[in-house]
Amino acid sequence: MLRLGRREFAAHEPVIMAIVNRTPDSFYDQGATFRDEPALARVEQAVAEGAAIIDVGGVKAGPGEEVTAEEEARRTVGFVAEVRRRFPDVVISVDTWRAEVGAAVCEAGADLLNDAWGGVDPGLAEVAARYGVGLVCTHAGGAEPRTRPHRVAYDDVMADILRVTVGLAERALALGVPRESILIDPGHDFGKNTRHSLEATRRLGEMVATGWPVLVSLSNKDFVGETLDKPVKERVVGTLATTAVSAWLGAQVYRVHEVAETRQVLDMVASIAGHRRPAVARRGLA
Repeated sequence: MLRLGRREFAAHEPVIMAIVNRTPDSFYDQGATFRDEPALARVEQAVAEGAAIIDVGGVKAGPGEEVTAEEEARRTVGFVAEVRRRFPDVVISVDTWRAEVGAAVCEAGADLLNDAWGGVDPGLAEVAARYGVGLVCTHAGGAEPRTRPHRVAYDDVMADILRVTVGLAERALALGVPRESILIDPGHDFGKNTRHSLEATRRLGEMVATGWPVLVSLSNKDFVGETLDKPVKERVVGTLATTAVSAWLGAQVYRVHEVAETRQVLDMVASIAGHRRPAVARRGLA
């Protein structure tokens, strides 16, 4: 059982986490949800299309203009409070690596801290424990926040992913983060080249076998673009194909831009796997 905020999710229940970037320079939407009203409209649309989690980010992952902790908090804290007011049942996640920002958004009503940079600030897990919220434990290959990998190498990329993410999850548990609210994430593209991300996807079942719920953040990423030689705006099909493979291998939470399309993919895979009944089943029966 995965428990986040007011929501509980069964073991085979796929969960969509919709991305809402509170940045003026995000790689995909180029600041479309930087202002409050477009961002709130995005939340409303994502929830209507089937997202159970809203992931709010105040700093883009890649290199760019410096964003201080104070500015990151300014972009996220008030927005979290307003989403909490308007959507009391939605799970609110905040994508941050900073403990001080984590504490501020938890005060505002966040349910989950999405640490995409692999525990670079050990205090973030302590914040999650103090507030009793969930934590995403991600493999980033030891990279510093907002840096791109350069000639990174692993003897066995999945072995390293397992060592780091399970270690982070066990530390979080020891600190007091509820076990049912801890997830692990292979960190596609973070501290990895395209071949590493493809191998991480191919071997995702090894992460699922640990017993920790697995989150994947695949949406329109560079490994999809390089694999298919497609620019950012033409990576949806590749993303959905990777989503289907990840679902078949047992990942549970999907951080995405395209909610409606992802919902269809996840429902189809769940029905093939026998975890979901078809919405309509009258063919050959009428």
